[in-house]
Amino acid sequence: MTPFIRPLGFLGIFLLPLTVLGSDQVVVGSKIFTESYILGEIAAQVLEENPGVTVDRKLGLGSTGILVESLKSGAIDLYPDYSGTLAEAILKKPKLKTLAQIKRALKPLGLTISGSLGFNDTYALAVKESFAEQYHLKTMSDLRSLPVPVRAAFSYEFMDRADGYQGMVKRYHFQFAPGQVSRMEHSLVYGAIDQNKVDMIEVYSTDANIQKFKLRVLEDDRGYFPAYQAVWVARLSFVKAHPDLWADLRKVENSISADKMVELNSRADLDKISYSQIASGFLGRETTASPGDAGQIWERTKEHLGLVGFSLLFSVLVGIPLGVLAARHRRMGQGILIFSALFQTIPTLALLCFLIPVFGIGLKPALAALCLYSLLPVVLNTYTGIGSIDPKHLENAKAFGLSPWQILCQITLPLASPMILAGVKTATIVSIGTATLAALVGAGGYGALIISGLSLNHIPTILMGAIPAAVMALLAHFLFDLLEFWIVPKGLRKPG
Repeated sequence: MTPFIRPLGFLGIFLLPLTVLGSDQVVVGSKIFTESYILGEIAAQVLEENPGVTVDRKLGLGSTGILVESLKSGAIDLYPDYSGTLAEAILKKPKLKTLAQIKRALKPLGLTISGSLGFNDTYALAVKESFAEQYHLKTMSDLRSLPVPVRAAFSYEFMDRADGYQGMVKRYHFQFAPGQVSRMEHSLVYGAIDQNKVDMIEVYSTDANIQKFKLRVLEDDRGYFPAYQAVWVARLSFVKAHPDLWADLRKVENSISADKMVELNSRADLDKISYSQIASGFLGRETTASPGDAGQIWERTKEHLGLVGFSLLFSVLVGIPLGVLAARHRRMGQGILIFSALFQTIPTLALLCFLIPVFGIGLKPALAALCLYSLLPVVLNTYTGIGSIDPKHLENAKAFGLSPWQILCQITLPLASPMILAGVKTATIVSIGTATLAALVGAGGYGALIISGLSLNHIPTILMGAIPAAVMALLAHFLFDLLEFWIVPKGLRKPG
């Protein structure tokens, strides 16, 4: 076995933590903000009360589009959403106002909804009380008479939805200059207005932070924002297969008032209580003990190692042969390099969304994306390393009667090993960072902690994911430096 081939066995240690999704589980999803996390956890705990039922939580999956595609593909069974969102963003039929109308319209999509959980969480615009007093603001129409430009920060989804920014501007005849409106994650807009970076933000009417940051919600005097009754959204096939479970979930209907939802959100956003404890308290059950920080970090570390390890193995087993092929066949090589580089031009979130219809959510789309992103550094470095070898070495090898396979394993790859190893190292470190986004499709890893921390605006939780990811990247850097002494021939090692 040549020195270059030996390390492949070492990659096995990265593959041990890979998890496998259970096919008999009920999968509950949620979006990436506090209220959705809480409602998703309530649904999960209600279902777990049934003997023999296990729940796979895919909480914090991102936007409405990701959740609906996940439902259609069968990757999740249900998640909490809102009537206005379903009518406007999914069905594209804003005239549908009642839950019965929305339910009928969802049926051809293979989806259904429950009755209202009891509260309406609609969009609203809010400004600081001091700003409202200074400019005598009470209604949204009052914004048109402001003597100064208003700086606004809105979430990505609000900016893109038909019932969000564009429709609001038309209804109220607002004239915001492009530079006055910023896009940012919803959990961050409160910090922006608190620090006087912006004057106005979009809020959800049950946000606990409205009181915390002393904001005034402006009256929607033209009745633009539709009702957003909270409901369970599920696949029809799930409801038909598990009518008893669906009946249990429907017992939650009309049990959560708007004031109660504000209270639950406050316990998460202000008191920093875990979602599982909040859900247990609401359901009147014994509080579920949440794993300690060390336990959470360990579980996420195993998931993250699995993601990175698989992409590392892929980059070696696929990237190196492609690089060799590209170096030996120059015309074909340009196509291989262009193919590998193409995926680097696609934003990670966009690629994950493209892969959901094919793989669903969870481990598969995350692994597919990471593998595609890991190709270019390895392919390019292998191609460059082989291309930089002095042709005299290969001619001498032929003169000694070595076969093409012997030349590849004993001459070409060892001489190119410094460049190849550098490419694998780059791919690994990049994968460690990119894998944090895998949490948006339910693949876990350190990204789950980071996203949860962002939704709570809780720096310690964010750091619980960010610091271990940085440590893993540093360890990978030093590990590859050690591997250099094992793989790279002595005369080719970098000095020091």
